[in-house]
Amino acid sequence: MEKLGTHKAKAWQIALFALNNTSTNIWLFYMNFIAYYMTGYVGVGVVLASTIIMGMRLWDAVTDPIVGFIVDKTDGKFGKNRPFMVIGNIILVLTTFLLVFTTHHFPEGLRFPYFIVIYALYIIGYTCQTVVTKSAQTCLTNDPAQRPTFGIYDGMYNALLFAIMPVVVSNVLIPKHQDFNLGLFHELWYYVAPITVVFTWLAVLAIASKDRHEFFGTGKPVKVTFKDYWEVLKHNRGIQMLVFAASTDKLGQTIKGNATILVIIYAIICGNYGLQGAVAGYTTIPTILIMILGVRFVASRLGQRKALLLGSWGGIITNAALFLLFYIGNPKTMSFPGLEGFTGWTFFTVAFIVLWVLGNGFNSLAGTMIIPMTADCADYEVYRSGKYVPGLMGTLFSSVDKIVSSFATAIIGILCASIGFKEQLPTVDTPFSENLKFIGLLCMFGFMILGYICNVIAMKYYPLTKEKMEEIQGEIARIKAEQMDQA
Repeated sequence: MEKLGTHKAKAWQIALFALNNTSTNIWLFYMNFIAYYMTGYVGVGVVLASTIIMGMRLWDAVTDPIVGFIVDKTDGKFGKNRPFMVIGNIILVLTTFLLVFTTHHFPEGLRFPYFIVIYALYIIGYTCQTVVTKSAQTCLTNDPAQRPTFGIYDGMYNALLFAIMPVVVSNVLIPKHQDFNLGLFHELWYYVAPITVVFTWLAVLAIASKDRHEFFGTGKPVKVTFKDYWEVLKHNRGIQMLVFAASTDKLGQTIKGNATILVIIYAIICGNYGLQGAVAGYTTIPTILIMILGVRFVASRLGQRKALLLGSWGGIITNAALFLLFYIGNPKTMSFPGLEGFTGWTFFTVAFIVLWVLGNGFNSLAGTMIIPMTADCADYEVYRSGKYVPGLMGTLFSSVDKIVSSFATAIIGILCASIGFKEQLPTVDTPFSENLKFIGLLCMFGFMILGYICNVIAMKYYPLTKEKMEEIQGEIARIKAEQMDQA
């Protein structure tokens, strides 16, 4: 135990445990393409496929608090968190295999109900493994200066993941298989499944020595009921404000990353859909560096609340500047070395790259604070009421997050329909219009600004400063010491 009752993790433990989140994010990426399998092999239309995916996100939100309650009640031979990591990953591997390797072999009348049942089981596995990413933070380390470093590894892994995986699909698998067909789904699964298994087991190894009773809450089992959950939701101001901030951020992120919005921005406004991959290639590493500097010099020294505020204010400024740049500058002049038609660097390209890197860096700084801040809220509840409910904290956040983000597609559809796209969404062949440009920029930058403004408002009432967390850890250590003396 360290000063003020804090306990630290080794750097390699934090680095490897972050792979648990990467593992589930890989499956999330894989399942982003499942609508193509549904329309091509399950026999459902585009609208129904989109509705099913939205419905499954809502089902995901329902399973979150149930699994969180089970996590909070668990304290066995294999720890509180590790069983859910292993069980969750096994379910994910098996259900995704069944979805894409077996569904199309059933008679047409049975494919749809079979697919829905397996998909629902997939969601349960996904929930089991993702809840641990947040709940285990509390036993991994409670040092206010060390806890934010989780965000460095998590942010770096995810930035690399979402830069590399789209290139693998678009530049390797699509040219090889010509379409989202069975061959592509099967080959991608053979890449994804082993990687997620390895990442999960490395994360299990990392948390093993910390997934013990002495690192849970006050070090003494406390009975938790659903009534206690209501008391937590009613009185824990920290988790209330964090959920408000994170869910509005997620809505903005989901809208910004929607395939239709990317088509509007790059294919229609800029005139070259290939710019999407080029932008990722030129900005991923600088974005990671800005995020690391932010965590090292702001979060670890001044606390996670101030880091989230810095990321949010930076995001407001850079996204507003990008919105204006698309009206002041000429998006058609954006190009990069290696792309067809490149004749040199333009003002718009340079300005876009600078603002885009800064904006993504600020966004990564703000986003990577959410998971360790969830652990702070769990420790605050121990301090406030003596109840250790990390499962509730993690799944409450996830549940609201998924409900809010599930409406992203509907928002985009309504906005597009308002300017005439009622039967079909914009495609790469859709001609440019000022109305379409405004909708694209609103969705790419406007909703992100709204999310950041919500962050600033939420942090005004968020009570867990770095100084408060040091006080909380000292009080929890005192309670533990008293209980050990009584024992």
